[in-house]
Amino acid sequence: MIHVSAPGKLLLLGDYAVVYNNPCLMTAADKRIYVELDIINSANDEIITPQVKDNKFVLEAISYFKNKFSIKENIYIKTYGDFSHKVGLGSSSAVTVATLEGLNQLFNKNLTKKQLFDMSYLVVRSIQGVGSGFDIAAAVYGGTQYFVTGGAMIEKISIQKLPLVVGYSGIKADTPSYVRKVAEEFKHKQEELKNIFLSIVSLVEEAREGLENSDFNKVGICMSQNHKLLQKLGVSIPKLDAMVEVALSAGAWGAKLSGAGGGDCMIALVSEEKRDEVKQAIESVGGEIINVELNAKGVS
Repeated sequence: MIHVSAPGKLLLLGDYAVVYNNPCLMTAADKRIYVELDIINSANDEIITPQVKDNKFVLEAISYFKNKFSIKENIYIKTYGDFSHKVGLGSSSAVTVATLEGLNQLFNKNLTKKQLFDMSYLVVRSIQGVGSGFDIAAAVYGGTQYFVTGGAMIEKISIQKLPLVVGYSGIKADTPSYVRKVAEEFKHKQEELKNIFLSIVSLVEEAREGLENSDFNKVGICMSQNHKLLQKLGVSIPKLDAMVEVALSAGAWGAKLSGAGGGDCMIALVSEEKRDEVKQAIESVGGEIINVELNAKGVS
């Protein structure tokens, strides 16, 4: 039997701009999705997926792989994980990557990581219809990456630590709906949104330099400015705004929503001295702290 796992993700900066052929900064979280696979002597595949919202990503990954490599054997596959699909850490992408890598190992196809990324991106896009692929890159490559839409550029950023506090809003976001909402806005307010995206890109570039030099104050300022631009886009919600505001008041270098908005998680960049205060502040407005280590390894 083959055992594979892939990490979740957090978007540090570049939310939404990355959907429009711009860069973002993202990191892999050590909360992982696990997949077990084997070839079985059965008339059908046997799929057990209690951890994920539904098994459509697993089904599509298997179907795509079998068609691509003309595979007739049937598969036993079971998934489980360290985190729920509800928290917005990228379970759909992680389970897709882990499934395809498991099949790659099971049938000795020797796929490169770039091939695995491309296949996973195709599978996820075929279901969601939208998305930049940064969450897939986090699952495949791990670490902290500078990423451009569709994997046009994936560059590792070498960092020693990434002192983030992660707060869950308690509200599950519908990422594809929010991405489509912004796409609809883009049709009518193209210049305004382009200017917002250009401002976000400048923050991504500045924060990348800050990360590479361990200048967390600079990175934090960029994060907070990024959040204000996402508020302008209309993708934040009062709960996330409150969590960001109290984190900053408690001494965080910076804070922002992470991902599509509408719910899911926010992140705060925090010194060790202020970490407990920031956590308590986030909890005081109803946020739930998710204890994660970041810059985690990719699919393995």
